[in-house]
Amino acid sequence: MLEKVIGFLKRPTNKDIIINTIGNYIGVFFTALFALILVRILNPSQYGVLSVLLGIAYVLSNVLDFGTTATIYSSVPTLVEKKRDELYRFIKSIFFYQTLFSLVVIFALVLSFPFLDRIFFKTGAPIWNLYLTCGSVLFFIWQNFVTNILFAAKKFLKANIYNNLANVIKTLLLFLLVGAKMITVGTVIFVFGIVGPLIFFLLLFIEKKDLAFVLLKAKVEKEHFRFKYTFTYFLASQFFNLGLRMDLFLLSYFLPKAEVGYYGLSQKIILTVSTTIISITQVLSPRFSSVKHRHEIARLLKIASAYMLFPTVLFVLLYFTPLQIFKLFFTSKFVKTADITRALSLPFILYALGIVPSLFLLYTVKKPIYILISNIVFFAVITGGSYVLIPIKGVFGPPSAIFIAFLLAVFLQILAVFNEYRKLPA
Repeated sequence: MLEKVIGFLKRPTNKDIIINTIGNYIGVFFTALFALILVRILNPSQYGVLSVLLGIAYVLSNVLDFGTTATIYSSVPTLVEKKRDELYRFIKSIFFYQTLFSLVVIFALVLSFPFLDRIFFKTGAPIWNLYLTCGSVLFFIWQNFVTNILFAAKKFLKANIYNNLANVIKTLLLFLLVGAKMITVGTVIFVFGIVGPLIFFLLLFIEKKDLAFVLLKAKVEKEHFRFKYTFTYFLASQFFNLGLRMDLFLLSYFLPKAEVGYYGLSQKIILTVSTTIISITQVLSPRFSSVKHRHEIARLLKIASAYMLFPTVLFVLLYFTPLQIFKLFFTSKFVKTADITRALSLPFILYALGIVPSLFLLYTVKKPIYILISNIVFFAVITGGSYVLIPIKGVFGPPSAIFIAFLLAVFLQILAVFNEYRKLPA
């Protein structure tokens, strides 16, 4: 029995998933710790404003990925093994174009953010908080880019060490701010959105400073950006990421900020558990990009589905978590969060079970058009459903819309998998 367990742990995929899952859950611990600290200092309205502003930063950092994540995972595993010089040109080219396009969008946001906040987000935050949010977007983009490069190169341990050392330092800074009575929405955004990524880059530079100079000398080649594939996935991912936040943004439009604070905390809990899904897909993505035959795909689909049972169980456990646990961690001020979290956990079971078809469509057959279609449906249902249901059911309106959105999106992707699987060589 012991030998089987050791053998299981030594398999490269299992080992990487375990490392990445543990690393992500250490990150989850820090996320929970940050939430525990902040809900005891900020009132629900302030936490609602923080949730909306950080939500905007996270959404935009994903929007301005421009589909490069898919390009990285489909290209880096091969380049790492065979073509080092081309790898450096690839990394610099992707980084250059992503940064260039991102700066254009961020500049536009800087100009329009006060107006958008006044008519839609309605946070009422000081203008320097809005500009800090804009600055955070670029730092999140760069951190996500470097992390994806490390993951695609199968440097899971290194990436998680950098991320969690940055989390340790962010925690110490947060405690210093608490002691100095300087905790505000703005200072929290500064620590999370500016200081955290800078620490990550510093740790990476200390170890890889020679590589930094090699990358500076590498040429920028636009063909590495693979515009058609990248742009299609870019659109697809944006509809999905924005869809996951439209519920919060529409709640901010319709309801008092205290209600948004309750929902924002619940959403953070759900997205924290979702990191398990991300940690598994980050390991499996390079494997899906390297298989070509039906028998290989069938086996990999079974393996991936088995791994996804773990986050599925976590969402089920979250649904049955007693009210007393929520009160213990988040205090009685946020007691409404418990029911909202239970309502949100059920739709995300579909997300956990339905992520596998997207890996096949994106990395094996490399047809992100299917992802784009299903994610447009996903976005439309969440946005339309939340707009209709929030005035009727309040904070309990969006979970119903999210459930229907996941159901339709997963169904469309499964149909696409059957269609493309038949075309593969036996």
